[in-house]
Amino acid sequence: MRIAVDAMGGDFAPREVVRGAIDYASERSDHVILVGAGEQIEREIKDYGKGHPPRVSVVDAPELIEMGEHPAAALRAKKRASVVVATELVRDDGADAVVSAGSTGATLAAAIFRLGRIEGIDRPALGAHLVTPEGPIMLLDVGAIVDCDADNLVQFGVMGSIYAEHVLRVARPRVGLLNIGEEADKGDRLAQEANHRLRHSGLNFVGNVEGNELIAHRADVVVCDGFVGNVILKFFEGLTGYIFRSVREDLNQGLVAPVALLALRPGFERIRRRFDYERFGGTPLLGVRGVSIVTHGRARSRMIRFAMEAASDAAAARIPDLIAEWTRTHPATSGIRGELRARIAHRLGRGERD
Repeated sequence: MRIAVDAMGGDFAPREVVRGAIDYASERSDHVILVGAGEQIEREIKDYGKGHPPRVSVVDAPELIEMGEHPAAALRAKKRASVVVATELVRDDGADAVVSAGSTGATLAAAIFRLGRIEGIDRPALGAHLVTPEGPIMLLDVGAIVDCDADNLVQFGVMGSIYAEHVLRVARPRVGLLNIGEEADKGDRLAQEANHRLRHSGLNFVGNVEGNELIAHRADVVVCDGFVGNVILKFFEGLTGYIFRSVREDLNQGLVAPVALLALRPGFERIRRRFDYERFGGTPLLGVRGVSIVTHGRARSRMIRFAMEAASDAAAARIPDLIAEWTRTHPATSGIRGELRARIAHRLGRGERD
């Protein structure tokens, strides 16, 4: 696989991005393309002291889209921005996937306007991983789409299910709809309509999932609008960090602290590894014609490495092609246009029988 990395995106770019990319290239056979200010990237490679791996190349892109800039306006004004050039490499078959820790809005805009949407998908979605004791749950959308309709939520379920099956290796993923109760008639009109459509979508739909059931892993894929999903994602991240900080501080207090730490360290480390969100820091943008992975703006080299892993796995699994294939073979799940196609096909089929 060829992974294009926005070397200038993120709070700790380019240093941490470059180091993560070099570490990744030393462990995998993929080719890594670092995109950004060429001289600065070469200097960071030299400073890291691990040499210039033969599978790492640099593409110069002198412009940078800052966090506070309007994504669409920045894309028009900065055609040589690192995230734009990296995304265009995927579009032009110069790379198989793109990874960025920069502005999420700019990364989404670059993917949507440079790669384009998959036919039959009305709105792309960001799918994040919630770490639970039973393994990760895929939650989508987590910020790409604030206002959704029922068609969007069904498509989120389709895309999340495909990703969970082919990248996370979950056999027949269970899909749930985030709601305020288990009954099908719970929630507002949108939730009720989405529940009805999901039950007839061909997915392994397990019904509504309440907030307290997320940690219990009642479903492998949970769909919701981007506003709710983003709030849940950040709450999970904040709560996990708070719990580990609190436990560490409590164990460091008192006279028995050294003994307690020694006795509890193995168990504490197992729990910490189980809830290590950096391993799932690569958030795929699903529904575009290419693999685009967004990672945390505060990502250090380790998280960059895992995000690149996610990009490689998604590209190897041909996730965009699988989503496109689903929309072709299940037109009723492909939004309003898909519903029209399904009705036309049904009428044509009925006419042939007559």
